[in-house]
Amino acid sequence: MKPTEKPANPNFSSGPCAKRPGYSLASLRGDILGRSHRSSLGKARLQESIERTKKLLGLPAGYRVGIVPASDTGAFEMALWSLLGARGVDVFSWESFGEGWANDVKKQLKIADARYFGAPYGSLPDLSLADFSRDVVFAWNGTTSGVKVPNGDWIPADRAGLTLCDATSAVFAMDIPWKKLDAVTFSWQKVLGGEAAHGMIVLSPRAVERLETYTPAWPLPKIFRMASGGKVFEELFEGSTINTPSMIANEDYLDALAWAESVGGLKGLIARSEANLSAFERFVAERPWVSFLAAEKANRSNTSVCLCLDLTPEQVKSMVKLLAGEKVAYDCGSYKDAPAGLRFWCGATIETSDIEKLFPWLDWAYAEVKKA
Repeated sequence: MKPTEKPANPNFSSGPCAKRPGYSLASLRGDILGRSHRSSLGKARLQESIERTKKLLGLPAGYRVGIVPASDTGAFEMALWSLLGARGVDVFSWESFGEGWANDVKKQLKIADARYFGAPYGSLPDLSLADFSRDVVFAWNGTTSGVKVPNGDWIPADRAGLTLCDATSAVFAMDIPWKKLDAVTFSWQKVLGGEAAHGMIVLSPRAVERLETYTPAWPLPKIFRMASGGKVFEELFEGSTINTPSMIANEDYLDALAWAESVGGLKGLIARSEANLSAFERFVAERPWVSFLAAEKANRSNTSVCLCLDLTPEQVKSMVKLLAGEKVAYDCGSYKDAPAGLRFWCGATIETSDIEKLFPWLDWAYAEVKKA
């Protein structure tokens, strides 16, 4: 029978992601609107985002955080273009965004001494092949494949090269070993449900040293420049952005940080996301027609849950359309380059109760398209 109870929030998009429970535009401060981001008030509000991010994530002393243009994509491009080229590079990819970074290294930066290690959707490449006398590039969590690296044990603490990690769908939801990472990027729109268009870059002291001692052979656009004349732009990590940010988007991020603190900080956020994955694991275990794209449990993402169904691609599309038409799950189709299936965001802003209310609808929609 067709279910009657629906999720209170049907937004399961993997980016921009669902707003925090109880979110309202009315909760945002408006005194900054119409003011310069370089005013004392504007800079203070941007610096507050930086300092509260450091505290919430528990970043090691000496790590710098900056607000940069163009979401996580811009932040990671900034890291690639500014830091690579001093050493050989190892690139690991297992889904579309990781492959994009590999193409940047190969086709845009054209680094001759580069090695590439890939794996199909649902699997990880052999991480033991990484040579940490070189720079190593990878995404912590594959948003389009539902596959994450299980931990940082494969990364040595005494590495000679730098580690560059796209962690946009992992930060605030997974245990990140910061001391093993040198350049980490993420955006506001993922785990905390903030607004798009702004990225965050986290640099270790070793990454800063690279910026101050190495000049890439290629030209750097203005929005990528983090150093000049052998000195890093410290003001970038103190609230002075390269270009004009959206101050209302920053207020939205501050609201998300406050909510994160209210639910137990980083541990609370991780627990919420892991509870959502656990609910899906129970659901999958009880049904023969659905499975995880990520077969290995240890590598299974707790933010971007990707599912395979015993349906044709056209039937999957029909199922996605049914769920959206009933207003129980929006934007839950797999990524365009990934195998046909369903993808549900399970970050901390998603309530486990909404996921549980979704399950009878998945059973119903599957039965409807199967019999059609």
